[in-house]
Amino acid sequence: MNQPKYKELEGKVVVITGGGGVLGSALALSIANQRTKVAILDLKEEAAQEVAKKINANGGTAIGVGANVLEKESLIKARNIVKEQWGGCDILINGAGGNHPKGTTTKTHFFEEDLNPPEDLTTFFTLDPKGIQFVFDLNFIGTLLPTQVFAEDMVGKEGTTVLNISSMNAFRPLTKIPAYSAAKAAVSNFTQWLAVHLAPVGVRVNAIAPGFFLTDQNRSLLTQKDGSLTPRGTTILEHTPMNRFGEPDDLVGTVLWLMGNGSKFVTGIVVPIDGGFSAYSGV
Repeated sequence: MNQPKYKELEGKVVVITGGGGVLGSALALSIANQRTKVAILDLKEEAAQEVAKKINANGGTAIGVGANVLEKESLIKARNIVKEQWGGCDILINGAGGNHPKGTTTKTHFFEEDLNPPEDLTTFFTLDPKGIQFVFDLNFIGTLLPTQVFAEDMVGKEGTTVLNISSMNAFRPLTKIPAYSAAKAAVSNFTQWLAVHLAPVGVRVNAIAPGFFLTDQNRSLLTQKDGSLTPRGTTILEHTPMNRFGEPDDLVGTVLWLMGNGSKFVTGIVVPIDGGFSAYSGV
């Protein structure tokens, strides 16, 4: 294990939801290098335990716990496991989230001839409300519920932080994904609200807004099977001044800064990590 750069994090209990995924696992591995105690929560318990196994094999301290961010009882069980092992949570990273095809339109724009679409064409007017609800719940309720459960243990302790995962979609909604864009905008707004609400008890609340990272969920939208770019992937890189997709490690520095003493007077912000996408007008 590497020598920790953020020594104030040593011994802190960190809970990461969605920790079995591509981005969540990368964060968990890097955070563990700061000699923290990391609880990886994931709906897929095997995935969470696999990440914990890697951390422990590298000399770190971690446990993998199965938990559903949309079920409070499941989260309470996870909280009890963490408390029995190490005590209460010091830092919560709400990493669970994602999109769903039923919250997505087929086309980027609506035209008059789309008023009576074929079955394989989804327009705004034919979006499935259940799909919209699923996406909103996963991203927003899946951030709110873990915070209700785990942040209670932060009250009265020093160096406690909630870190949410917003998105570029919260700044400028992307075409075709109205549910995901709206849900992430809600996460950004909730981050600011909660930062104000919990400031008197010393709990800081911030968020990061990743740009475009290749994950299991979006790989097929951005790249072809041969690795070449899809038209959507090409458009995204044309609007990303750094001309590449993000890599999981690109998140680490900002996340550790928001967790540590270097940001102890920082709360209620959403930090873009996007290669300049949010700064570029397209002209």
